[in-house]
Amino acid sequence: MRILLIEDDERLGPLVVRLLSAERHTVQLAATGADGVAFWESQEWDLVILDRMLPDTEGSIVMRARRHAGDATPVLMLTALGTIDDRVEGLDSGADDYLTKPFAAAELLARVRALGRRGELSLDGTQTREIAPGLLLDESRHAMVHGESVVDLSAREYSLLSHLMRNRGAALTRQQLLDEVWGAEPDVYSNVVDLYVHYLRKKFEDAGYNDLIQTVRGVGYRLAEGPKA
Repeated sequence: MRILLIEDDERLGPLVVRLLSAERHTVQLAATGADGVAFWESQEWDLVILDRMLPDTEGSIVMRARRHAGDATPVLMLTALGTIDDRVEGLDSGADDYLTKPFAAAELLARVRALGRRGELSLDGTQTREIAPGLLLDESRHAMVHGESVVDLSAREYSLLSHLMRNRGAALTRQQLLDEVWGAEPDVYSNVVDLYVHYLRKKFEDAGYNDLIQTVRGVGYRLAEGPKA
């Protein structure tokens, strides 16, 4: 997932970044409310982790402003304020979950996973994720949806695309993709990754989306932020 962390604590912020990065999330750290809002408004995020007390504002004020603007990004609020009234205020401001400091790393990661799953559940009960504006991955059908068009994916195409989406923007090596998508299967060579990337690119292009999967020279591949016509 792409996660925005708005946290001013000089020790906790980098620690949380390391924890989330180890789980293969892409994390952007902002140390002030102003920087956090700038990142929040300029990009799409799968999850925002927001500190309640920031040096230039309160997290609840930032939260209310984003919700008022129609932003529905899942938000986990962090705070040292742990009374019932504090938790209620945080949730009422628009947060989806609330975690009191100090917290265990395992609990933070579990809450992140839960919010990630919640964010993938659309209002009609189907599970979809946005590949790019106007292009969705339907997890229940293992297919891409573009308007009224449905493009079926093979099991391997679906697994490869899902893994690229979970690591959106990150350059992944062929070996990483082999390990995650093909696992311990014998007699699998790295060029099979290139073959399935080709299959996905062809389906993207047929739907009118070019250059979504980018080649990173000397590394491998990454999923771009959006379509290029």
